[in-house]
Amino acid sequence: MTATVRAALYLRVSTGRQADSDLSIPDQRRQAKVYCASRGWEIVAGYVEPGASATDDRRPEFQRMIDAATTKPPAFDVILVHSFSRFFRDQFQLEFYVRRLAKNGVRLVSITQELGDDPMSNMIRQIMALFDEYQSKENAKHTLRAMKENARQGFWNGALPPIGYRVVEANEQRGHRTKKTLEIDPIQAETVRLIYRLAREGNGSSGSMGVKSIAKHLNESGIRTRDGGRWGVDAVHKVLTRTTYVGRHRFNTKFGRPASANRRPKSSKWRCRPLSTPPSSRLCRCCSGRAAPL
Repeated sequence: MTATVRAALYLRVSTGRQADSDLSIPDQRRQAKVYCASRGWEIVAGYVEPGASATDDRRPEFQRMIDAATTKPPAFDVILVHSFSRFFRDQFQLEFYVRRLAKNGVRLVSITQELGDDPMSNMIRQIMALFDEYQSKENAKHTLRAMKENARQGFWNGALPPIGYRVVEANEQRGHRTKKTLEIDPIQAETVRLIYRLAREGNGSSGSMGVKSIAKHLNESGIRTRDGGRWGVDAVHKVLTRTTYVGRHRFNTKFGRPASANRRPKSSKWRCRPLSTPPSSRLCRCCSGRAAPL
C-alpha cells in the first residue's frame, strides 16, 4: 500500500494591506485543499506569510517551513503553493531552495503550474522564475515612480511623520483613495521650536548648545519624545538636520542617506513643495556650525 503524501501549504501575499483586506490567502487555501483532496494528499502543516516580499528569504514563516522540511526525516513530503511566485520571485533563490529540499526528499509543487521532475520541466520552471523575477522588478520600478510623483506633488507616502507634524487627509481624492498630507501638530511643534532655539541661542544662561546638551536639557525639563521616552543625542540630531521642516522633504531615504547602499542618481532626491507650514520659517545654525533646517 502506497503511503499517503503529506503536504504543507505555503500561502503568501506581498503586503500587510493585502493581508488585511484581500481575499488572496483564503482563495489560495481553498484551492490548495481542493487540490490535495483530489489527489488523496494529507495536509499536515500550513504556513501563512501575511505581507512579505518573495524577493528574498527573510520571511519568518518561510524559514520555519524550510527548517521543518530539511530535518531528518522531514515533517512533510510536498510543499504546495498556488504558483511558484508565491514561493520566490528570484530565479536563483528559487532553484537554490528547490535543490535543497530535493536533497531531503521534499518536492515543491504549484497548483497552477504543474510540472514533472524531468529536465524539460526543470527548464520550464526556471524560465517561469525568470519571468516572475522580471515582473517583480518592473512592478517595484513603477511603484517607486508613482510614489516619487506623489511626493513631488506634496502628498505623504506613509510611514511615521517627522516630530512636530501629523498626517491628515487632504482635500483631494484619486480613485477610491484619499490623498494624505502633513500638518503641524501644535503640541509637538513647540518641542521642535525649542530644540532649534536651544541650538541657536541656548537656554538663557549659556550660548548655543550642542545636541548632547540639548538632550540633557529636555530630559531635565521633563519634556519627553513623542513616544514618551527620554531624548537622546541621535533623536535631537535628526530633528536639527531634517529638511522636511523647510518643505524640502526627501522621499526614499533613511536618516538623510539613500535607502539603498548603492549610490542613487541625483534624481532620487528632489525638492518638493512644502508638505505643510514649517514650525519656523528660517534656517538656523546648529551644533558644529552647519546649517540645519527648521
